[in-house]
Amino acid sequence: MADTSKNKESGFSMKRGVSQWAVTWRRFKKHKSGMFGLGMIIALLVIAALHNYIAPYPPRPLPGSFTPLYEGEAGMPPSLKHPFGTTVMGTDVFSEVIHASVYTVYVTFLATVITMLLTIVVGLTAGYLGRHVDEVLMRITEVFLVFPSTLLILVFARIYQLKVSEPFWYIGGISIPVGLTIIIFIVSIFSWAGNARIVRGEVLRLKETEYIQASKSLGASSRWIMLRHILPNVLPQVIVLATLTMASAVLVEAWVSFLGFGDPNTITWGRLLQESFNDLSTTWWAEIFPGLVLFLTVLAFNLVGDGLSDAINPRLRE
Repeated sequence: MADTSKNKESGFSMKRGVSQWAVTWRRFKKHKSGMFGLGMIIALLVIAALHNYIAPYPPRPLPGSFTPLYEGEAGMPPSLKHPFGTTVMGTDVFSEVIHASVYTVYVTFLATVITMLLTIVVGLTAGYLGRHVDEVLMRITEVFLVFPSTLLILVFARIYQLKVSEPFWYIGGISIPVGLTIIIFIVSIFSWAGNARIVRGEVLRLKETEYIQASKSLGASSRWIMLRHILPNVLPQVIVLATLTMASAVLVEAWVSFLGFGDPNTITWGRLLQESFNDLSTTWWAEIFPGLVLFLTVLAFNLVGDGLSDAINPRLRE
């Protein structure tokens, strides 16, 4: 009987000993709008991965991309053959939007990785070490916060556009757009400061908790405490910030390209908007559909961020 009761108690403990990530996922699954946003993001990733099979026409500058022009179908409204219509240049808008999703995914994830790495390093170091380190890092952070980032992004993007001679880097058989990559780095450099202050505030709270003080008293090094105790506890907040950073990265690249400062060698949703802007009165579909896809993508990342925020909020935990 004793063994049975122990087994039952052990089984009960195993059921209750659910990780924080499992609890977060269970709560997130109940968030309808968050799951809807996650579904849209998964759909974007699938479309980007299979873009060559989904799009009826190849990407520019391949000759086949101008087939509607050769068939006399330039500037045609949406139809069964061309669901999003065609541009005045004679390209299929649906195919252009599908192919551009590849660069959207590239911008989104590379910009987020760079931004969040800077965020974690600065926020974690400043919050835990404090004193002079915190003072220096926070002054640097404030400099990036007060800089006119929009103007500087455009200036640096134009400078590097003029300096770069090779349109692509070829690494392992993969073509990486040079101009777009440079724009991503520029955008990332001016996007981490606000997030770093949020992470720093969370670290300041965590380092005063009892288990951190106990680790210090046992002789644990600052590096060990930051990496093994504090970082795992700030990761949920970092993930929420990352989803919002993804939405911001998509928007920033779009308006940079829309203003004519994007990479001329890549087709992005922002560039599609820029190319068709002057023909808005005659071929409105060439402007509406890329803008709609851009809107839905940004909305998806924001919905996921909102859902994660509700799932992680300690006041709502089960």
